[in-house]
Amino acid sequence: MRGKSTKTIRVGVVGVNRGLAFASDAASLRALKLVAICDTWEERLAIAGRKLGVTTYPDFDEFLAHDMDAVILANYFHEHAPLAIRALEAGMHVMSETAACITMAEGVALVNAVEKSGRIYQFAENYPYSLWNQEMRRLYQSGKLGTFMYGEGEYVHLESPSFWNKISPSVDHWRNWLPATYYCSHALGPIMYITDTRPVSVNAFVIPYPADDPVRRESAKRHDAASMIALRMDNDAVVKLLQIHLSGHNVWVRVHGTQGQVENLRTNQWQVRLRREAAFRRRGEPAEQIYLPEFPHHHEQAMATAHAGGDFFMNYEFAEAIRKNEQPFLDVYRGVSMASVGILGYRSGLAGSVPLEVPDFRKKSIRRKFADDHWNPDPKQRKKGDPWPSVQGNVKVTPEALDRARRDWKDSANPVMYG
Repeated sequence: MRGKSTKTIRVGVVGVNRGLAFASDAASLRALKLVAICDTWEERLAIAGRKLGVTTYPDFDEFLAHDMDAVILANYFHEHAPLAIRALEAGMHVMSETAACITMAEGVALVNAVEKSGRIYQFAENYPYSLWNQEMRRLYQSGKLGTFMYGEGEYVHLESPSFWNKISPSVDHWRNWLPATYYCSHALGPIMYITDTRPVSVNAFVIPYPADDPVRRESAKRHDAASMIALRMDNDAVVKLLQIHLSGHNVWVRVHGTQGQVENLRTNQWQVRLRREAAFRRRGEPAEQIYLPEFPHHHEQAMATAHAGGDFFMNYEFAEAIRKNEQPFLDVYRGVSMASVGILGYRSGLAGSVPLEVPDFRKKSIRRKFADDHWNPDPKQRKKGDPWPSVQGNVKVTPEALDRARRDWKDSANPVMYG
């Protein structure tokens, strides 16, 4: 490995919605310099280009020819791996939004491309870097909790039908068909980061929308409401994940070890509760501590960004990885592992919630077994043997629901088209 580089890293961003947040946060790091943005939405692209004072490209190949060092991918959830591979082949470092891949075969191709390129790849899962999760990692890594035994991660995000319609502005938008297990990295990423463990088996339980659910009645959604995923980790610990469209909006993580337990509060997610067992406490150490942590460095900069500082530290870790020429913690293997949990979790749910092995793509022999696994829930790419987006089969959007969705699309002069 080469030593540290002090050169400013020239970055291009794909996606003018979520991508602009990356661009803004990257600007707060002197190590990163935004030089180009790319999107097929040319009107919004032109506005963003003028605002940021950078070169714009509606064509991805032309964008890759720009004089830059790294690419941040903030395009649609199911379209990251092909662009990441092309960027790596062009000699770029890559930071890719979730998901890392939408099929197991894409995961194989992505890992192969990273290994062949020698470039840095970071999976842009921001929740591990949130304030409370970084504090929980610090506590766990210091030994205060002992050996990891059980964990829970929740990302519960219920919104109105109108909200979902406005951020899903077409029948085929990915937010209208993505299976309920696929959006699992916000719940799983923090557990992996805190404990440095990996999933080795998965079984999932998918929760369909009830017929009277307002989201089902008034939107173009064809998938299920939520899922509960059970995992066995590589140290034999057990993890439960819960996501996504359930009442009681919450982002919560809990970790049990042999010597203690830590979680962020449900009533105030910024605060951390640490409980230590009596046999392992020092004299005078309280049994329970509840406090608001601070980042050990760059606190004020981080707190000015979204996701409780997570967005800042994603960019920070990406820049540090490039400068040191060392793969980051959220490398391609962990990114593909999280995507695999979503994919295989849905297979488990469709098969009666049976446990399935999560492959370790660090091993080439394992990757070869999945190189032709193109099983894909995207209705636009459907082929024989592919699943429907819901465990209930080919869910049809009613004319009434479609009419309501179209009114929201039309009434929103500036639809929030998240990546």
